[in-house]
Amino acid sequence: MKKTRNIMIVGVGGQGSLLASKLLGHLLLEEGYDVKVSEVHGMSQRGGSVVTYVRYGDKVYSPVIDEGEADVIVSFELLEAARYLSFLKPDGRIVTNTRQIDPMPVIIGAASYPADLVQKMRAKGVKVDALDCLSLAEEAGSAKAVNLVLLGRLSHYFEDIEEDAWDRAIEAVVPQRFVELNKKAFALGKALKE
Repeated sequence: MKKTRNIMIVGVGGQGSLLASKLLGHLLLEEGYDVKVSEVHGMSQRGGSVVTYVRYGDKVYSPVIDEGEADVIVSFELLEAARYLSFLKPDGRIVTNTRQIDPMPVIIGAASYPADLVQKMRAKGVKVDALDCLSLAEEAGSAKAVNLVLLGRLSHYFEDIEEDAWDRAIEAVVPQRFVELNKKAFALGKALKE
C-alpha cells in the first residue's frame, strides 16, 4: 500500500511552477502512482501567487491539500514559502529558492520585505532546504530554469525514483529544444549539497 503524499508547489506567476507540477505529475504517473494535480492561481500573469497541489499514492480521491497536510512545499520564492507554512505537516520539509521577488506592497513602499525568513522558519522547527536556484539556473544557461533546479533538489527526497526516470519525464514534458538545458539545471540542483 502506497501512502498518499502531498506536495505543494508555490511561487509567483511566470516562474515555471506549472511546468514543474506537470513534470512531477508525469513522473509519478510513470512510476505507477495514482496522481492528482490541481492548480490554483490568481493574478499569475502579473506576478501574483501561484499554487499547485500534487497528490499521489495508491488511490487519490481529491486534488486539494488542506492546512497541515503537505509533506513537502516546493517554493520558487522565499516569501511564498513563509506564506504557505501553515499547510506543512509537523514533520514536513520546505525546499525553497532563496531569491526574493518583491510583492506589490513592497514595490510601492507600503511594506518591507521580511528579513531572515529562512532562519525564522528554522527557529519554528521547520526543516528548510534553501538554495540559490537562480544562480544555478543561470549556470545551466537560462534564468527560466529555476523550476528544474528546484526539482533536482526535490529529487533527494524521492530515493525510490531513479535519476533516469526524472530524465525521461523531462524529455516527455519539456519542449525538445530546451531538454538539454533543463537536464543540466536539474543535475545542478541535484548535485548541490545542503
